[in-house]
Amino acid sequence: MAHNETFRALVLNQVDGRVQPAIEQVETSALPEGDVLVRVSCSDLNYKDGLAVTGQGRIIRNYPAIPGVDFAGVVEESQSPRFQPGDKVVLTGWGVGERHWGGYAQRARVKADWLVALPQGLSLEQAMGIGTAGFTAMLCVMALEAHGLQEKATKRPVVVTGATGGVGSIAVAILAHLGYHVVASTGSTDAEEYLRSLGAQEVTGRLANPARRPLESERWGGAVDTVGGETLASLFPAMAYGTSVAACGLAGGSEINTTVMPFILRGVNLLGIESVYFPADRRPAVWERLARDLPLDVLNRIMQIVPLSQVPQLSQEILKGQTRGRVVIDVNA
Repeated sequence: MAHNETFRALVLNQVDGRVQPAIEQVETSALPEGDVLVRVSCSDLNYKDGLAVTGQGRIIRNYPAIPGVDFAGVVEESQSPRFQPGDKVVLTGWGVGERHWGGYAQRARVKADWLVALPQGLSLEQAMGIGTAGFTAMLCVMALEAHGLQEKATKRPVVVTGATGGVGSIAVAILAHLGYHVVASTGSTDAEEYLRSLGAQEVTGRLANPARRPLESERWGGAVDTVGGETLASLFPAMAYGTSVAACGLAGGSEINTTVMPFILRGVNLLGIESVYFPADRRPAVWERLARDLPLDVLNRIMQIVPLSQVPQLSQEILKGQTRGRVVIDVNA
């Protein structure tokens, strides 16, 4: 890959200990090593991207850096037999946008094993409407299915916490499409119409267990938790016997105040979902499920497409919980 060209990117620099984002011109010769050079069409905005762009947390340790944990585009050059120039591809995870320059740029160079061929029926924009959030949501659903969701959720609903966020919104849409009775839990007071449009049959506020009861009435036939902390802890006492909680979020904190009683006396399962390093050979099957079981009309309604220049402002908003659904970044706009 000796060819060198200049492209546009959102670059993070650290000045006097503060992270400063700016759109700059970068040469492909500066990109990290990899088998495949991709002409990026679009990326998206996740909570982790917001932390990186604003400099909160320790998402990026070496500067300058190009953030963006996801991207979709077209192969421009390839040293791998798996991909040819012109192939449409999607990437989520693998530390891209953190330890490896990411998707907020018109070019990205990565390892071939990190890429998945774009499934039939999806556009590049729709793939980023899904992104890490949708990929994680589907992993949650598949994990619940592997632990008997179809049987356990026949009499009791499935609850999704943090339901207006990216993972939560797509989890609600998938579960509803599969025929489950979905209860959407959210702290947003004006979100009922939005969540019902995704397929939620009930909408409730944030879940809590202020009395700290170790066991409550069996309420849930399954759960997807995208929040963590107290919200996650509040689920366990109300889970039905033999049911599971798929947990994937840490925005509410990593500490959980609970007892072993739901796990011993009711056989509740806690399923940890981590999408970044999910095995490469199993990723295509997850994307095929997404293309099949996520209604694209719903996906199109929850997507907003914005230019690269809006990323700094939207990064502030996503950390404050002010974004809804999925934000797709057009890196060429």
